[in-house]
Amino acid sequence: MSAVKKSDARIKRKKRVRKKVRGLPDMPRLCVFRSSRHIYAQIIDDTTGRTLISTSSLSKGLGDKISGKGGNKEGAKQVGADMAQKAIGIGIKKVVFDRNGFLYHGRVKALSEAARENGLVF
Repeated sequence: MSAVKKSDARIKRKKRVRKKVRGLPDMPRLCVFRSSRHIYAQIIDDTTGRTLISTSSLSKGLGDKISGKGGNKEGAKQVGADMAQKAIGIGIKKVVFDRNGFLYHGRVKALSEAARENGLVF
């Protein structure tokens, strides 16, 4: 019997969470993805299947603030703050948080806490 790969375990967690988490027009889904070098966030309305807002550590406005270090907690905080500002700018205040199978720790936690501090409610 072989050991379960980390990526397979994440996909399993993702499927389990996505059964319960749905983004609605009045409360869309904030989805987070992290790679080894960068972190990405989207606000998605699942009823229409549209991405309403997206930002990442590669975004033009954030690239100067982060200075190429999107793979750390400070970069994740900048992305979370930017996401909250953009969401409030278009009238979204409440979201459902989808950690996308990643553990709520480190960069994912830093992004969500920064989004909460800047006005998003979830």
